[in-house]
Amino acid sequence: MMLHCQKIGRELPPMLRPATADLLTRHASLLLDWVDRYGSPLNLIWPQALKENLAALRGVLTENGVRHAIYYGAKVNKSAGLMRTALGVGAGIDVSSLYELRDARRLGADGARVVATGPAKTGAFHRELVGCGALISVDSPEELEDLIGALPARTSPQPVLLRLRPSDQSKSRFGMPADAIAQCLARLSGERQLRFDGLHFHLSGYRWESRATALSEAAGLISEARRMGFSPRMIDIGGGLPIQYVDPIKYRDHLAAQTTDDYRTGKIPESFYPYGGSFSASDWLHLLLLAEMAQGRSVADYFTREGLCLAMEPGRALADQTAISVFKISRVKALGPDTHVIFVEGSSFSACETWFASEFLIDPIHVPAAHVPAARPSLSATPPGRAYLAGHSCLDEDVLSNRWLSFSVAPQAGDLLVFANTGGYQMDLLENELHRHPMPARLCVAGDAQGQPYLIPDTVEEA
Repeated sequence: MMLHCQKIGRELPPMLRPATADLLTRHASLLLDWVDRYGSPLNLIWPQALKENLAALRGVLTENGVRHAIYYGAKVNKSAGLMRTALGVGAGIDVSSLYELRDARRLGADGARVVATGPAKTGAFHRELVGCGALISVDSPEELEDLIGALPARTSPQPVLLRLRPSDQSKSRFGMPADAIAQCLARLSGERQLRFDGLHFHLSGYRWESRATALSEAAGLISEARRMGFSPRMIDIGGGLPIQYVDPIKYRDHLAAQTTDDYRTGKIPESFYPYGGSFSASDWLHLLLLAEMAQGRSVADYFTREGLCLAMEPGRALADQTAISVFKISRVKALGPDTHVIFVEGSSFSACETWFASEFLIDPIHVPAAHVPAARPSLSATPPGRAYLAGHSCLDEDVLSNRWLSFSVAPQAGDLLVFANTGGYQMDLLENELHRHPMPARLCVAGDAQGQPYLIPDTVEEA
């Protein structure tokens, strides 16, 4: 049985894949057993969802006749199962550290399937990237010089992209303005150990319009590179494809109606991820491909006519619906006649939006530890009780949700609270061993022939 935490009329229930909903309803007792066995919080992964997300993006690109390369942004989640699944269905891997590279290699990725887009690569990282022939996005003229210094004598040129900082992103520390791109091209023209494969950018925010603008700027640089004798083959648009966590109408209504009284802090966060945005990742990509560039050509038409590959590194968009995070309630403490704090086994480092002065605007799902008797009261009778969620540490800031949440049935110690869709930059972005608590367990969910869920280790060694 599952119950949604809610403020009456202002619910933000999460969208759920059927397999996830099935676990929370038909197999709730199994979920309780798993938490008893593996601890709280427990992170559960459905790698199959990544396959579906990847297929949807590929479908849009193929429908528009655009040659493409999709790299899974491994930084979004530490799951080896997600990385393994991406490789298994032909995607590449975007690595941002030496350790992500090593995991990708141990899972079977050769250099042709790897791109490195991080801005602060170490010498050791460069050497291992060069050693396997991975595609390297160069963030600056300084990095280009460091990379040249790391090149061994070799017969095959090292492929590189140059990372553009579009003119309307002047405050960003990432990438290079157009004049620095030109400087790097001049340097590359005399360096036969490097092969210029194209341009890369990765922008903040989630607007497809900003990517279309950046592509227009990149197109001019591609033309300039060709005039200099280069043969670029790719423009890489990075990530930032949005996903939908909750119903867009419910989300819009919630934002319009929320007040400072909805938060224990008395403050509404200044910004939120667009949890209920208007577009899915596939919708967003379709709109980008239809966007108009110079000479009235669409983005899709530009790539096909110029013979270029459109590359991208979705992270969150490929991790959509791949994971849940399950917390066990340790105590419900009354703060006043109708206010409570619910302590969970685990910390906000495993549900981390509050550490960014924001909020995970998705209602957690309440799974009672046993069949709920008719006499089990609501959290408070009149008016409906409110509670916020806190972690088990000694930090006053260790809060999973500053929102006041209401419950139709009183949560009790031993019950579970489930955060849905935590695969993208949520469940393990800040996890640590504060107070010497072990790292949360992370396992993949599979199903047998009868549809019974079971768990398998989520480790590189399982490859």
